[in-house]
Amino acid sequence: MGTTELLIALFVTAAAAALQGTVGVGFAMVSVPILTLVNTEFTPIPQVLLAFPMTIYMVLRERQHIDLKGAAWVLTGRLPGAVGGVLLLGLVAQRTLDGMIAGIVLLAAAAMAAGWSVRQTRRNQFFAGVASGISGTTSAIGGPPLAFLYQHSSGGRLRSSLAAIFSVGITINVTTLTVAGQVHRDDVVLAAMLFPALAIGLFSSRWITGRIADATIRRGILIVAALAGAALAIRTIFGA
Repeated sequence: MGTTELLIALFVTAAAAALQGTVGVGFAMVSVPILTLVNTEFTPIPQVLLAFPMTIYMVLRERQHIDLKGAAWVLTGRLPGAVGGVLLLGLVAQRTLDGMIAGIVLLAAAAMAAGWSVRQTRRNQFFAGVASGISGTTSAIGGPPLAFLYQHSSGGRLRSSLAAIFSVGITINVTTLTVAGQVHRDDVVLAAMLFPALAIGLFSSRWITGRIADATIRRGILIVAALAGAALAIRTIFGA
C-alpha cells in the first residue's frame, strides 16, 4: 500500500462519512466500491470496523427521533442475515457475491425511482433486516434494504433509526466475522489509520444536517444506491 493509495482512502472515507452523517446511508455504498478499486486491503472488513463508531455517534446525535419498535424488528432479522452472510462467504466466490448484491441494490434503486414503497409492517421490517444482514456481512453494504424501508420517513427519523439498527447490526457482523476468523490484525490497523478521516467527515455533516429538505435526502439516497450498485456491477464484470 503506497502513500497515494492511503491519501485517496482518507479522502474517500471522509467524504463517505459526511454523506452518511447527512442522509443516513452511503458510507459503505461509496467507500467500499471505490476503495476496492484503489486497494483491496481497504475493504470490506476495515470499513465494517469503521462503521461502528460512526453509527454510535449518529445514534447519540439524534436519539430523540429513533423508531425503537421498527428498529427492534429489523434487528431481529439482522442476526440470521449475518449468519447467512458468513456462510455465503465460505461457500460462494466474492465476485459472485458482488454480482448478487449489485443486482439487489440496482433493483431497490429502480423501485425507489419508480415511486414504489413498502409498508413498515413487522414482517417487512424483519425481512429488510435479513437482507441487510446478508449484504452487510458479505460486502459491508447493508444500507439499501433499510433505505428502501425508511425512504418516506423524515430525515431525523431515517438517520437515527438506521444508525441504531446499524450500530447493533455491525456489532453482530463483527462478532460473527471474528468467530469465523475473517477479521485480522491488518484490518484493525487500517481501520485505525482511517479513523481521523471518518471523524472529520462526521463533524462536517453537522453543518449540513437540518439545512436540506427530506425530499432532497430521498433523492440523495436514490443516487447513492444507484451508484453503489453500478460500481459493484462493474467490479463484478471486469473482475476488479
